[in-house]
Amino acid sequence: MLGDDLGKLAEQIDQCMLADRRQLRARLGVIQHMRKSRRPTDRLEKMLAADIERSRNRLEKRRRNLPRPVYLDDLPVVQKRGEIASAIAANQVIVLCGQTGSGKTTQLPKICLEMGRGVAGLIGHTQPRRIAARSIAARISQELQSPLGHAVGYKVRFADKLTPDTYVKLMTDGILLAETQADRDLEQYDTLIIDEAHERSLNIDFLLGYIRQLLPRRPDLKVIITSATIDPQKFSAHFNNAPIVEVSGRTYPVETRYRPLSSDDPDEEDIELHVAILSAVDELWREGPGDVLIFLPGEREIRETAEDLRAHHPPGVEILPLYARLSAEEQNRVFQPHGRPRIVLATNVAETSLTVPGIKYVIDPGTARISRYSPRTRVQRLPIERISQASADQRKGRCGREAPGVCIRLYSEADYQSRPAYTDPEILRTNLASVILQMKALKLGQVQDFPFIQPPDYRAIRDGFATLHELGAIDDRNELTDLGWQLARLPTDPRIGRMILAAREENCLDEVLIIASALSVQDPRVRPMDQAELADQAHAQFRDERSDFLSYLKLWAWFHEQARHLSGSKLRKACKDNYLSYVHLREWHDVHQQLHGLVMEEEARRHEATQARSEGGRHAGATHASPSARPRKQ
Repeated sequence: MLGDDLGKLAEQIDQCMLADRRQLRARLGVIQHMRKSRRPTDRLEKMLAADIERSRNRLEKRRRNLPRPVYLDDLPVVQKRGEIASAIAANQVIVLCGQTGSGKTTQLPKICLEMGRGVAGLIGHTQPRRIAARSIAARISQELQSPLGHAVGYKVRFADKLTPDTYVKLMTDGILLAETQADRDLEQYDTLIIDEAHERSLNIDFLLGYIRQLLPRRPDLKVIITSATIDPQKFSAHFNNAPIVEVSGRTYPVETRYRPLSSDDPDEEDIELHVAILSAVDELWREGPGDVLIFLPGEREIRETAEDLRAHHPPGVEILPLYARLSAEEQNRVFQPHGRPRIVLATNVAETSLTVPGIKYVIDPGTARISRYSPRTRVQRLPIERISQASADQRKGRCGREAPGVCIRLYSEADYQSRPAYTDPEILRTNLASVILQMKALKLGQVQDFPFIQPPDYRAIRDGFATLHELGAIDDRNELTDLGWQLARLPTDPRIGRMILAAREENCLDEVLIIASALSVQDPRVRPMDQAELADQAHAQFRDERSDFLSYLKLWAWFHEQARHLSGSKLRKACKDNYLSYVHLREWHDVHQQLHGLVMEEEARRHEATQARSEGGRHAGATHASPSARPRKQ
């Protein structure tokens, strides 16, 4: 039984900031234990009381300064805010299912603030991509009339804009997952919004499993899972039949037109993608002025299409790229007001989360780079694939926000109908060795016991462990080795990562990066059945009898030598004449650049760690050698 004074302190701890409570209670426990053994505690009690008072004052200050949201009344989610607030108040978890244009991403945090959430702890708001986290933080800040980084801030890899006065924290789902390492109960948050959960990335699936395990330990935590209209029942069932609140979208009619690249008529030639895009833009602008959003698989396709559009259209047309690796300043240009006709060229970052303002027209070639494990080659690849119907519908929904729109699909209606309804969750497209490796690094427990929404097959788990043993990434107790920790920091297939780590030790990193990136893409050598002999003759110049891997080095050298001397169109022709896919060669080049960048980042980290250990050793040596550090003789 606590004494009256300690009992009062215990009550006051419940009025402190969430992040402070565990440590304050631990200190109170120490004092109670010391009292029982009749040791003096006056000084410790005064210090504890002062810290409790500081934390209570901070909480009260946050309550007084809580932002008062002003809503955009025409958004569907705002019209349902009473129902949403009641559902949040009555349940620990709710699933908010909102169509494109409903306003769920920007208005939900405001509804939480109006309920008094965000006072004792932050409202954490996750996004699948950095670009979305930054831009949404800026938008909500603007709506709350608060400078970015004050009431609303963000944290992404290599950058954060937060202050002690922040209430709403936007971040990538990977950042929240990483925070579980130091804050296992996520005690800095009183509310979590897991946005765009339908994307079902590995990080999202990890978070949803982790949060389900966390809920019994954090009965005060409120969790809101948001999803497009894609199978919300799965999320509800995962959280013990959590209620689903549905919100319609705010959209105008959107006409869908199909303009396939290939014709059913055998006498007609297939249309090249860049020609089809130019024709589609011309067709749309004959309808009337309006901004155009064009989806493309990657950065290279965006650069090449931008060049074609600049050559085709007058200088008055503004052509803007939008992809994850752009700087924040370049990305923000898309959201700035403008007076000229605009064409935005985007990867699938613009499919969800981000609303590019003013879009009247969408052009959808129907493809995207989708990470997928190849059991045949036993490596993770990033091929260009047909998107699902759900992704195509998301793309179509990017227009029709402010006026009637048109979506041109560069494929047939029959092609659309034949596509899978949804994109496979990442866990079903990933080598389980990678999943196990990341789970070990994040200390998420045993993969076979983890509460996944869709648990992986047992045989795939067994094969994943076998692969990691084979690579030396885990020991006989299935724990990560030093090499395993290094592999976990390389976001590549573990086999590719192991090659790279070995190459670093053997001083052949340049060559192995070329080979490793080749294994991550489709073979660029084309061998049509009716021209197999001619293709074999053309490919003979790249053959190395010692190894297929050395053949990759010859092919790489040939392509880059040609690229130095030939223009784009002549380089394409040279590839075609030698029975090589220009697209896959460029993809190989892009993957090589990405891998090279990742390895350089890891090298920089290793160098910094080595320097820190070296400096720590010198300081320790100096301390031991210093007379002042030795105990004085009494």
